[in-house]
Formats: sequence, C-alpha cells, structure tokens
Amino acid sequence: MPRSGSIIFNFTLLTFNLSVAIMNFNKAFVLGNITRDPESRTTPSGQTVTNFGIATNRFYTDQQNQKQQKVEFHNIVAWGKLGDICAQYLKKGQLVFVEGRIETRSWEGTDGVKKFKTEIIAENMQMGPKAGGGGGRSDYTPAGSSAVQEDATPQEDEIEIKDIPF
Repeated sequence: MPRSGSIIFNFTLLTFNLSVAIMNFNKAFVLGNITRDPESRTTPSGQTVTNFGIATNRFYTDQQNQKQQKVEFHNIVAWGKLGDICAQYLKKGQLVFVEGRIETRSWEGTDGVKKFKTEIIAENMQMGPKAGGGGGRSDYTPAGSSAVQEDATPQEDEIEIKDIPF
C-alpha cells in the first residue's frame, strides 16, 4: 500500500519487431528489331496472347582493342488489347520499344525433361519509325496516358540554361 504523498510508476517495456520490407523490382526495357512476325492466338477463356522476338545489339571494344558486336534475343509475350495491337501492326525487321516484366516459366517436355523459357511480358509498346524514313510516333497510346504532340520548331519562350535556378 503506497504511503500518502508517494507516486507509483508502472513502466511497461514495449518491444517492437520492425520487419524491414525489402522491395524488389522486375522491369525490362528492350529496344530492338523484331526477329519474326508476331504470332497471335486466343486462350480458351477468350483472351488474346501474341508472341514475337526482339534482337538487341551490344557494341563493345575487346581487350585487343577490336570493336565487337553481341546480339541477344528476347522472347516477348503481349496479352489482351496490347497483344491485338502487336499482332496487327508489328512486322519482322521493324524497330520496337517494349517495356515489361521478366518471367520464367517451366514445364515438363514430352521426353520427361523439365524445360525453362524466360520471356518479357509486355506492359507497354512503342513502334519505331516507319520503313522508308517516315520517322513518326506510334499510333498506340496505352490506356490512362495521353499522347503529347511536340512541335519541332523552337519556341521564342524557350527556357535557357542560365535561367534554371540550380
């Protein structure tokens, strides 16, 4: 029993288990030439899926100071409306920019061996310039974004480097 005039403090020690969320990032950006005409099919549920390949080139100088080129081939999968657009407008040899995520799927082959295939699941696509030097922008703009038309002629209101405060 506390005496009069005394104060009792009851401290409870709280412990926190802080789990740090580790963020992962799976994003691929590929700019290259289409290696084969897109192949489109419809799943039993009615969804369109289109497959095509893209080749990318990497140029480098080796230890003997010789310029070298290495080609990588990427498998692209586009679903739904994007798949329809890819099947309709993309052709072998055309330059294309694809943004997506990397997925590896596995299955057992008819010979009983487990097989793997790594693909880029397209989330966005932009067509390169048209053949013959047309040099235009793609007609496709993904849902939720708006196309901005830029004028190639310089504006008189153009900001100069010296006007930037940082």
